Amino acid sequence: MLALRLTRAARPAVQLRRLLVTAASAGTGFLLLSSLGYALARPTAPGAAVSRLAWCVVPLAATVYLALAVARTDPGTRPRPGLSAVGLGPARLMAVSVLTTVLSCGLGSLLALLLFLQLRGDLAGTPLGGAAARFLATDRSLPLPAALTLLTALPALAAAAVAVALRPRDPRPPAAAPRPLGRFGAYGHPAPRETFGSYGRFGARPRTSAATQQGARPPAAGATTTTAGEPEPNGGEVNGTEVNGTEVNGAEVLDADDAGALSRRPAPAAAPAGLPWGISAVAAGLAVQAYSGRPATTPALTHLPAGAVGVLAGWALTAAGLVLAAPGLTHLCGRLLQSTRPGALRLLAGRVLMAEAPRIGRPLGVACAAVSAAYAMTVLYQGPAASPGPLTALGALVVTGCTVATLLTAAVEARQCRAETTAALLRLGAPSAMLRTAAVLRATVLLALFGPLTLALAHLAAPASAH
Repeated sequence: MLALRLTRAARPAVQLRRLLVTAASAGTGFLLLSSLGYALARPTAPGAAVSRLAWCVVPLAATVYLALAVARTDPGTRPRPGLSAVGLGPARLMAVSVLTTVLSCGLGSLLALLLFLQLRGDLAGTPLGGAAARFLATDRSLPLPAALTLLTALPALAAAAVAVALRPRDPRPPAAAPRPLGRFGAYGHPAPRETFGSYGRFGARPRTSAATQQGARPPAAGATTTTAGEPEPNGGEVNGTEVNGTEVNGAEVLDADDAGALSRRPAPAAAPAGLPWGISAVAAGLAVQAYSGRPATTPALTHLPAGAVGVLAGWALTAAGLVLAAPGLTHLCGRLLQSTRPGALRLLAGRVLMAEAPRIGRPLGVACAAVSAAYAMTVLYQGPAASPGPLTALGALVVTGCTVATLLTAAVEARQCRAETTAALLRLGAPSAMLRTAAVLRATVLLALFGPLTLALAHLAAPASAH
């Protein structure tokens, strides 16, 4: 009931993203039912039916990826302070996200089943004939358990992916370090040895005020001398200077908590480690495509010869390499944007790119892989004799639409994650035009790198498949 209320009360942008998931689920469900209809119409050719069902894995994975991205950006299931007191902790919100994803994907699967039954003529009207009869199997009864099994695969996989990605993670304290041994085997914490010149380093000595630098004046006769450990009746001040505060007699004093906080500063985010592996995978995939060559005739997707299987394996390896290398390339874009004495604009855009590299890098890699594969498929199946059928066009439309929608959803998620930083910059007086210009600069830099890279990989993959 809570999932239904959150779904009904969501904003129009959230509803639009959920409708995209429903549309993608409907397209994928129709492809799965079409493979079942093809198997019913040709019971003597199980290999072709299995190949058609195997090709449905690509739109299935794209739809699950889109559903996961939409679940991440859902503002209704985001943890907020005080929700745990009313029983909406992280585990309950994760369950609500899973139920919302199941509702969206289940609605799409139901629409696919209704459309498939309508085209078969089981609900009303006459069934379609001609080429559509190859995958509708109008002369045979549709086994309902098999159809429901295929249609429940997508909601189950999407729910499992959302549950794994959004599972509550309890931060565990780091393991305590072994207690060091002092001199002659005694337990203790020996002080670190000072190296040469450590006294003159910046920040090694306490900062002093101007009064201390000019020389402290001796106390007047009859003045009361108070140590730092004794309280004062005026609220813990000695000669107008706080003892437990910032300064004592003009010199800055740090509390133990402040000193520990300074020693526990968070380290800067490291660069993604998948760039070398991604480059190696792309090079290996292009090599596999080049050595496989092109078959004598344009192969059908359901009857792939040995050379076409090698080309397909090369495409898969190249796509995996792009997905692995994209976060590292995005991080590299941010680092290059800050090089050569950057100003405030380039520094802001570069730091944001470096921080968001793991979040938007993988959708960028998936989009580049989809565009490269679409170009290679266009070159491979050029000409009227080798034009793909309606199911191939539907699968390509589902995969392309899911990749583009996932990329846009990842951009929305990145914007939500830096909302506090943007609000802080606006409170500090940063103009809104500068923030918009930084966003345009980030998009331009990413397009300048990934655009030529995608075209180059598409041109390298297409001749390997076309010549």
